[in-house]
Amino acid sequence: MTENSTRIQAVQNITNRQPMPVKLPEPLSSLWWASDVFTLSKMKESLPKEVFKSVKKTIETSSELDVSIADVVALAMKDWALSKGALYYAHVFYPLTNATAEKHDSFISVQSDGSVISEFSGKVLVQGEPDGSSFPNGGIRSTFEARGYTAWDVTSPAYIMTTDNGATLCIPTVFVSWTGEALDKKTPLLRANAAMNKAAHRVLSLLGHTDIAPVNSSCGAEQEYFLVDANFVNSRPDLLLAGRTLFGAPAAKGQQFDDHYFGAIPERVQVYMQDVEEQLYRLGIPAKTRHNEVAPGQFEIAPFFEAANVATDHQQLLMTILKNTAKKHGLVCLLHEKPFKGINGSGKHVNWSVGNATQGNLLDPGKTPHSNSQFLLFCGAVIRGVHNYGPLLRAVIATASNDHRLGANEAPPAIMSVYLGSQLDNVFEQISSGKVTGSLDAGVMNLGINTLPTFNKDAGDRNRTSPFAFTGNRFEFRAVGSSQSVAGPLVAMNTFLADSLNWVADALESKLAQGTDLDSAILSTLKIIIDEHGAVVFGGNGYSAEWHKMAVEERGLRNLKTAADALPVLKEAETEALFESLGVLSPVELASRFEIYAEQYILAIDVEAKLVVSMAKIGIYPAVVKYLSELSSTISSLKSNGVELSNAPLTLITEKLTAMMENVGKLSAAIAQHDFATPEAHMQFCAKTIRPLMDEVRQYADALEGEIADELWPYPTYQEMLFIK
Repeated sequence: MTENSTRIQAVQNITNRQPMPVKLPEPLSSLWWASDVFTLSKMKESLPKEVFKSVKKTIETSSELDVSIADVVALAMKDWALSKGALYYAHVFYPLTNATAEKHDSFISVQSDGSVISEFSGKVLVQGEPDGSSFPNGGIRSTFEARGYTAWDVTSPAYIMTTDNGATLCIPTVFVSWTGEALDKKTPLLRANAAMNKAAHRVLSLLGHTDIAPVNSSCGAEQEYFLVDANFVNSRPDLLLAGRTLFGAPAAKGQQFDDHYFGAIPERVQVYMQDVEEQLYRLGIPAKTRHNEVAPGQFEIAPFFEAANVATDHQQLLMTILKNTAKKHGLVCLLHEKPFKGINGSGKHVNWSVGNATQGNLLDPGKTPHSNSQFLLFCGAVIRGVHNYGPLLRAVIATASNDHRLGANEAPPAIMSVYLGSQLDNVFEQISSGKVTGSLDAGVMNLGINTLPTFNKDAGDRNRTSPFAFTGNRFEFRAVGSSQSVAGPLVAMNTFLADSLNWVADALESKLAQGTDLDSAILSTLKIIIDEHGAVVFGGNGYSAEWHKMAVEERGLRNLKTAADALPVLKEAETEALFESLGVLSPVELASRFEIYAEQYILAIDVEAKLVVSMAKIGIYPAVVKYLSELSSTISSLKSNGVELSNAPLTLITEKLTAMMENVGKLSAAIAQHDFATPEAHMQFCAKTIRPLMDEVRQYADALEGEIADELWPYPTYQEMLFIK
């Protein structure tokens, strides 16, 4: 039999590879922490005092930017960038693709005498002009209407991105159309945070606070990812073009021994991680945690909390650095939510809280949450928001790739519910009864061994099946996909919180105007919240059939199982009213997002379906036919020499191959259909017809992988990709 040279060569290349030189990490030092970021301290050193005060005020209080100082800031920024070796600058923005976009321009300016100088003006710093029609816009702009603008976001610091080919000054910006609509993910996030800040001020003022700093949301997003050797990925069209394996029989060993989770990090991977972290630290990105995740070949990196806008920019940078650095190490970083069937998928747990410099973390319950009215009101506002806008939460994490993960054992279900933990459950039960007497004691952990310390337990356990769980002083939105921008979820959370805080403020003002004392008004308001919205609170097993039945039939929660079911929520009147009333997204902007995300869903499945057809026809089918031919000849030869062998293997393989190709034909015909009246109908066709046909083809292809000679199989296997590093 003829060996599959591509696979064999890939294994040999990995086995014989020269490891990257071990580079010991530098001691963490203020000398290089954020050394590639134009921080406030660097601004203070390089800007005139009054200019610096103006910029600092805008950053710290969200006050209006004084555009007249732009030339001075631009000059200082350029001089700093040139000192770091930068020859180019780029407005960096975040179009509606989940990716990062950059428009690079040189500092060079040709003079009248033919000489050149380095030049960077305030006008160029503040405003850029990329093509506004070539990015997704959902019908806002016609193809011939090309003008779009980027505008400097002073609240997110500029930085130097260094590669082997040089350095570039990167300036975070928003991206809008010529007619003013947001074409990006940053603009709505800034608007949502402003709306939440305004609503939070109302509530805090009613609670008696007079010194109230700007309230900001914060985010810490845990990023899961897979690492696969590039030799294997380059031999897998599906991984190259779709980011996941569309075929692949499970290896005999997967994650069933739970031995990879938090295990010793492989040396090659640790060298990669250290390289990533050094780059992150120089960019001021506070990577804190790294470890092996559940599945073989899967890992996680998690940062400290940051302001939501900066955290979102840093998340985009993190994904870019993870992918680019992997190439240097002969690896490919897979951010797809389910790159391998049958093992743990990857998510991006978004830890979210709100707070300010004067009142602190507004979602910190303290030691006695039952008496912490401020916390209870903000927590209650979150509960109300998730109950009213749970379908919106599901919609903002709805992608073709995340559908593979939601509801599986490694991810929460598509039903949006809130987990509070036993202590807060008890407090809100008391509120519902109309009388609050105390909080359950968290208790002390005593392990009964003198040499081991006793320590305070947390007030509640964690629930990994909950999509929206309280975890001590924040909420963790666990349903976000690993490849997604965190901007969409943060926009939704900040917006529904603003809506709920305004409702809380209205309720308190109404009761206070009627002569009710503040404590009674607070208790009455909280009781309404938990009585009317407590159906969303659930602390049990989110995977269970009982919960799914109870959630839908008894509690009235929606189970939007696929992105095709969830994305139309963006078109619902309630969603439109929420965003329009708070000035976060206009009806036109919201409608454009439905159109874009629906198209992305359809296109993603279309690419995958075409890959299934081509890989089955030009990869698997020839390999199996070749094996059948060689096996048939061998059996015939042996029979002629008196050795009787059964033809059953030939019959079995032929039946599976025939069935596979029949389904390939059906899938090809389904792909060719384009006569759909609406995007909704097209999405449902993708979800209910194309995806099942893809699964049918895969079922037979994966079965064939276990039947034919290993050296003939055309694609790297799960065993090779997951376990050979």
